[in-house]
Amino acid sequence: MRLIVTRPLGQAAPWVTRLQALGVDAQALPLIHIDPLEDPAPLRAAWAQLPLHAMAVFVSANAVNYFFAAGAATPGGRTAWPIGVWAGSTGPGTTAALLAQGVARTQLVEPDPKAGRFDSEGLWEELQFRPWAARRVLVVRGEEGRDWLADALRSRGAEVDFIAAYRRSPPRLNETEAALLRDAIAEPEQHVWHFSSSEAIGHLGWLARRLQPAPDWQHSRAIAPHPRIVQTARDAGFGQVQQVGVDVQAVADWWANPAPGRRKTRTP
Repeated sequence: MRLIVTRPLGQAAPWVTRLQALGVDAQALPLIHIDPLEDPAPLRAAWAQLPLHAMAVFVSANAVNYFFAAGAATPGGRTAWPIGVWAGSTGPGTTAALLAQGVARTQLVEPDPKAGRFDSEGLWEELQFRPWAARRVLVVRGEEGRDWLADALRSRGAEVDFIAAYRRSPPRLNETEAALLRDAIAEPEQHVWHFSSSEAIGHLGWLARRLQPAPDWQHSRAIAPHPRIVQTARDAGFGQVQQVGVDVQAVADWWANPAPGRRKTRTP
């Protein structure tokens, strides 16, 4: 069996490397393409305004990397995180990206790992008891995204600004990735899809509609780290979908043990 990692290429490649090292037959099929913005001026301006905020929330590792890249391109190369500004993270990948960019762990706010929920709701559990009245919060994300956390902060009196750091678009498959897609459709029992976002599932549907005949996902199986993504996969027609932990080790642990509807296999 093979695990299909559908994260954007920048995250899919290291995931595949780490999963293979843990004995998982993994291959990347990025279902979201990440592009830089045509005009980086708003990002550079956001760096100048950053010290005026109580916190900046990053929704993904891509948000971190593109935001800091824009800072490095400003006059004087602004990449030093300002003292007194919190950096909010929605999960381990985003936290790792912030630490790699030099943000001190003492300035990081992230979901409690014991809670097992890595999303805006998980981050809010750590933020809700802090004073937010008349404080500014910057949300760094793609051109579109959920407003749930912003609404929660506004309900406590915060002023929330948004800044787009990158653009998400449908996948652009190369020959190897297109062949993997064909194999997964032709032999669903030999493949497991790993979805890290509902948008990736939507893009897979977009690809499928271009195929003749259109694939039937009833015999396909998938794993995902969040109940919302699990439900999206089920709504898309996947016959078997399970929720699995958010990090590489959790996926490898799931792979190593039998799961309902899945026979135990070993990588040669």
